[in-house]
Amino acid sequence: MATIRLVLPYHLRMLAGVGGELTLEVPAPVTLHAVLATLEARFPVLRGTIRDPQTLRRRPLVRFFACQRDLSHQPLHEPLPKAVALGEEPLLIVGALAGG
Repeated sequence: MATIRLVLPYHLRMLAGVGGELTLEVPAPVTLHAVLATLEARFPVLRGTIRDPQTLRRRPLVRFFACQRDLSHQPLHEPLPKAVALGEEPLLIVGALAGG
């Protein structure tokens, strides 16, 4: 198990009833899929908010960032950067803005 740091957007923190940065115990290998599955198991109210519950695909206006990189289009089963897996850097889940 790896202890990772996770930052959620304000509206998801309020929905889950948490404040600030979260820590999650995630099974190896540390992937977006493993992080999201652990997050949804710990906070069932978040199921369907970040990814579609049927396809498990990321919602269109949700983005993932870590280590100054956009990981939004990374395959869900690809390992996250080592700094995230070691808890040195947080994984950020960000609600994208749309409009013109």
